[in-house]
Amino acid sequence: MQAIGIDFGTTNTVLAFPEGSDARVQAFERDGERHEALRTTLSFRRNPLAGGQPLAEAGPWAIQDFIDLPEETRFLQSFKSFAASVSFSDTAVFTTRYRFEDLMAAYLARVKAHAGLAQFPKRLAIGRPVTFAGSKPDDALAQRRYAAALAALGFEQVNYVLEPVAAAYFYAQRLVRDAVILVADLGGGTSDFSVLRFRKANGRTAAEALAHSGIGIAGDNFDFRIIDHVVSPRLGKRATYVSWGKELPVPKHYFASFSRWNELCLMRRPEVLRELRELARSSSSQEQLLSLVDLIEGGVSYELYRTVSQAKAALTEHEVVPFRFRMSGVDISGRLNRSSFERWIAPDLEKIGATADAALSKAGLAAKDIDRVFLTGGTSFVPAVRRLFEQRFPAEKIDTGEQLLSIAKGLALIAGSAEPEAWAA
Repeated sequence: MQAIGIDFGTTNTVLAFPEGSDARVQAFERDGERHEALRTTLSFRRNPLAGGQPLAEAGPWAIQDFIDLPEETRFLQSFKSFAASVSFSDTAVFTTRYRFEDLMAAYLARVKAHAGLAQFPKRLAIGRPVTFAGSKPDDALAQRRYAAALAALGFEQVNYVLEPVAAAYFYAQRLVRDAVILVADLGGGTSDFSVLRFRKANGRTAAEALAHSGIGIAGDNFDFRIIDHVVSPRLGKRATYVSWGKELPVPKHYFASFSRWNELCLMRRPEVLRELRELARSSSSQEQLLSLVDLIEGGVSYELYRTVSQAKAALTEHEVVPFRFRMSGVDISGRLNRSSFERWIAPDLEKIGATADAALSKAGLAAKDIDRVFLTGGTSFVPAVRRLFEQRFPAEKIDTGEQLLSIAKGLALIAGSAEPEAWAA
């Protein structure tokens, strides 16, 4: 194997290898289960050897470590969201500090081991979003961090490819005539769009990139809305506390962090827990706030993620679904309906739609000028997201397929091509 494509996503990671005119996705086996898209989750277990480095694990193995030994395990998910964050310098894992590039390298090293690879191929095409997640993402910083992590893993020829461009390359293999394509990559951390013109001639496919746009809003934001409306109100979201004789609202930033996967894992810092306990002492909602502390200390992130993720997925097929979260003495039972969920995510949908429109505007095209629309990424399954595009384009122009694998396959094909740098961002 001379080349590899890696779709390092906020929610899932996929490895693929070029094989002639096609690409083979790496499969992972664990306890009789087959995984092609691995969760981008990372755990560190306390090393029993004095002074030893924490023991890293990835994907479902990381999740199992966390479930088996929560007190001895530090668990992180959606950590790709920190890639372009200037405010994130490093995080403490027991007595060791890890920068973003250390986290990325540790994760991919474990993925490599579970794939049975002695080493990665030297040539890599790796995806990157058009716009990284975060309020003020620093693109150059993210690029430096990626480069440091990949160099540590031994890659020598690295091409960074915009994730929707990789999906477009995959989709273009099925084209039989020239076409202008809008690709929408709707993942966990970002929603990215590319407009490309493909031309078929003499058995070759040539492409011209017309425009790109992206925004750090996607599936994780939808999860945030569910937690914010269903879980956080039971944990003191609207609570007040007394300070110097005045009744004040508990700061909202605690609940904003609790509702976001990448920030939740950082809330176990002693100073954060100490602040929450202090607030609880002078609050009429003391029991609720202490429940919030218990959940954070108990390492709730994966159980909460699984409950929310299952409910969100079920809403793609059903109008009403049950919701049950029970942990550390907190028992939240009820029903979620799709209409409420869509009302909660309406501000996010509006911004995603505007970002898609921006790609067309930058390309100087109208919706009628687009021949095909290709939707990829896990968030493309959400009915309200699908409607965004049905409102703009005829249904017969909209295609989907291999939503979790298309980017990795496109990256592998690019990595194995004669001129992979021609597709680089």
